[in-house]
This record gives sequence, structure tokens and C-alpha cells, in this order.
Amino acid sequence: MTLKTRLLVVSTAGLFAAAPAVAKPLDGASTDVMIQGFHWNSASAGGWWNTVKNNAATLKSAGFTMIWLPPPSDAASTQGYLPRQLNVLNSSYGTEAELTAALAALNAQGVKPIADIVVNHRVGTANWADFTNPTWSGCSAVAKGDEWASACGNNDSGEGYAAARDLDHSQTNVRADLKTWMNSRLKGVGFAGWRFDFVKGFAGSYVKEYVTDTAPWFCVGEFWPTNYFDANNPNDWKQQITNWVDTTTGSCAAFDFATKGLLNDALTNNNYTRLKAADGKPAGGIGWWPSRHVTFVDNHDTGPSESCGNGQNHWPVPCAKVMTGYAYVLTHPGIPTVYWAHYFNWGLGSSIKTLMDIRKNAGLTSESTVSIQRAESGLYAAIIGGKVAVKLGSGSWTPGTGWTQAASGTDYTVWTTGTTPPPTGTTANVEFVCNNGTTVMGQNVYVAGSIAELDTWSPTTSKILSPTAYPTWRGTYALPANTAVQWKCLKRDGSGNVVWQGGSNNTVTTPAAGGSITATASF
Repeated sequence: MTLKTRLLVVSTAGLFAAAPAVAKPLDGASTDVMIQGFHWNSASAGGWWNTVKNNAATLKSAGFTMIWLPPPSDAASTQGYLPRQLNVLNSSYGTEAELTAALAALNAQGVKPIADIVVNHRVGTANWADFTNPTWSGCSAVAKGDEWASACGNNDSGEGYAAARDLDHSQTNVRADLKTWMNSRLKGVGFAGWRFDFVKGFAGSYVKEYVTDTAPWFCVGEFWPTNYFDANNPNDWKQQITNWVDTTTGSCAAFDFATKGLLNDALTNNNYTRLKAADGKPAGGIGWWPSRHVTFVDNHDTGPSESCGNGQNHWPVPCAKVMTGYAYVLTHPGIPTVYWAHYFNWGLGSSIKTLMDIRKNAGLTSESTVSIQRAESGLYAAIIGGKVAVKLGSGSWTPGTGWTQAASGTDYTVWTTGTTPPPTGTTANVEFVCNNGTTVMGQNVYVAGSIAELDTWSPTTSKILSPTAYPTWRGTYALPANTAVQWKCLKRDGSGNVVWQGGSNNTVTTPAAGGSITATASF
């Protein structure tokens, strides 16, 4: 696939805003920051759902808007990645009741729970393929060529997975039962979105179907590029990952393993030239399609397993350089993810929160501009969104006059410019105006947006507006000052049918010191 082809797909991505209204519109810039709400050893001690529940308020206070949680179903493996009975939500992480309580606590804080969805493969209840809950009889549910000699489904649409049965997603009953599990069981207990595991194992067109028919608030896929240990070809990495996003027609983001690999090399070898592409943009996936790339420093797979880690040691950043990595991902475009172990177990929570506050106060988004000033051995420097400057490495550089140092640590410094952020708790009044073209009897108009004060894109609890002079509807709400807010109009009739305003998300930046502002949009 050529870059030109990719840009054509981007130009149609706004069509996803017309998905079922319980889904978050994915077009436009995102202010989200996600936390991976577990590590590789989280299930070992039991009671993990209680740990998550007890930290719900802390996560909200830190500024996280999403939390990626581990596989919630009964499984043959402690960590949950060999799913057995999908509809049974008692697992090594706790009981279904504990899971439901944790999700309720997160949703009450406006932190959207994202479930780890393992649908590429499955194990039998007692034998190779005696699938129950849901029950799939016969051999057709397993793709031809699987290790199970009796598999008789169609050819696998992706790579094989040796530890479990590769599911045949071309089977109508398999897809129907998976969607029922996602819609009824997982959404029923409070999940809002999906993280698709091992998406190389089945065609991206099936991901598109699952997204369309389950309408997640957010979706991200795990696509490990081929030869990911070979740091010499990051363009191939990001091409592979972007190709996969294309197969979902942009309905699902992907983890930015290209940026991950480049950061590994830069931080291990002080080779910061790797972070700048030939076109002057960031060299990872965020340089091509930032709104569809989820950045991270380490996760449960890549992170170190001994002394300083809680992962499987597949592809770790050096332990001493983790905060340098966060200085990059939390200031740059893309949708950043923070690893639970780093925030809660390594004692880095305060330093990470400082960087998150800088990102929020400066109004940085998944699509913020990046002007790379230096990228050389021992030094990387960039200005992001015209509001934040960052230096990585031991080399000397400053952004000049008019900048204030806001954070620093081993091999990183961050500066900000512009209006000084107001004290925490300062609000500004935003009058939202939605012009409704045509008015239908019994129809109401609402506004929803990217922050908790606008119910974090929820159409069921969105803020209602009042009709003034038809077809204009208005409503004023107090939002945090000096904050870039993504928002949209929506309308709902008495039967609960919802129509979102089309096109890209609207953006309003609230006044820095409080006060009032009007934001207007039309259907």
C-alpha cells in the first residue's frame, strides 16, 4: 500500500462518526490518555478487580480518560490470553461481581473501561475444541491447518497461533456469538471499548464488522510488525501497522510499535536521529496517521521481567530511561498509554502526572503539530503544538526566551509557553449552540464531548440544550479553564434514536482565567 492510498483512507475516516451513537466519534483530534490497567503478574495474587476499583478516583485525578483492562473471561492461562468460556466472567483477576463493581467505579469517575478482547483463538473446556459458553459444535469453528487434526473450517484469514485453536471467523455462528458476548456480556457489566489481541491472526475486515456491530467507545488493535527486533527498517514497521488500520477502514486504532522500536534504539544507544523521518516528521506511526496510533513506552509483554519490571521482557526500554520515554510520548501526538506498573509500582506516578498535566494544560492532542529542532547523537529537541518544548538526551539545548521549565529528570526537560495555567478547579462557562436544521416533534438536542463534564462522549447521559428560536438550541455548562475540549451536537427522539452531528469533532478552548465563551455548530 502506498502513502497516497493511506491518505485516501484518512480522507474517508470521518464516515465513522456516523456509527451507532453509543460509539465515540473517532475522527479529529483526541485529548485521551489511557492507562494499561494491569501488568503481567497482576492476576497472580488474586483480587485484581478490587485493586482497580480502589484506584478509580486516583485514575480520574491523574487525568486518565481510558483504562485498558485484562481479558475478563474464564481462561486456561492465569493472564487470560487462552480464553475458554467467554461468557463466564470469573477469572484469575476476580469474580464477575468484583469485575462489575470495578467497572461501575471507573465509569462513575468518567474513566472508560476498555476490555482486552481475545478472539483470534480459544481452547476447549476439557479437550482440544469442546467449546462451551458459547457452545460451538463440530470442527468448522476451527480454521483449517490448525494443530488440531480434526479442524475442518475454512482457511485461516491470518497467522496461526500454536497455543490454542485458531478460530474460523468466516463462520456466521462464530461471529454472531462473539458479537453477542461483546454486546450483551461485556457491555452489560460496564465495558465501553475493545483492545483486540493478536490482530495478525485474523483479517482486519472482521475487526471492522465487530466494531460496526458493537459500537465501542474506543478500539485499538495489537499488531506486532514482522521482524520487530530489527531496528533498521521502521518504515516497514509503520507501513505494516498502517496497512492493518486500513483493512479496518480506519475504524480501529493500532498500537504504535514503530515509535516503540525507535524509542528503544534512541534510549538504549543515545541514537536520537532515529526519531526524525526524512520528511522532518516524527519517524514512527504518529508521523503518518497520529489519530490512529496509540503510543506507549512499555507494556505487559515488552517490559522487563526481573529487578525493575513486571513484564515478559520481550522488547524493554532500559529501566533508567523509562521517564525519558514518557517525556516523548506524553508530549507528542498519538494517543498515549501509561503502564500501570510504571505509575503505581515504580514510584513514577508523580513525574508521569506532571507530564500529563502539561499535556492537558497546553491543549495537546493526538494531532498536535511537531517541529523537530534537533535529532542527533545524544540529543532530540522538538516544539509541539507551539505550546510545549521537549529535550531528550544529554546534549545541550533550550527553546530560548519566553519559555518556562515545567518538568525535568534524567535525560529530559520540558518547557511550556503562553498563558500560565489557572489554579486547579478554575472553571469557565461555555455556551454551546447547536443549529438543528430540521426539527422533529419530540426530539431534543444535546452536547457531548471529550471530558467528564460533557459525559465523555456518552449519548445516554449527554448534556441537554434548550430551544430558543427554532432551530437553535443553547445550553451553558461550567468546564475546566484553559482546556482544549472536543465536542459535538447530537439529537435524540422520544424512542432513544440518536443522530450525531456529522464531520470532524468541534474544538473549543476554554478561557485561561475563567470567564465565558460561546461555541457553535450545526447538523
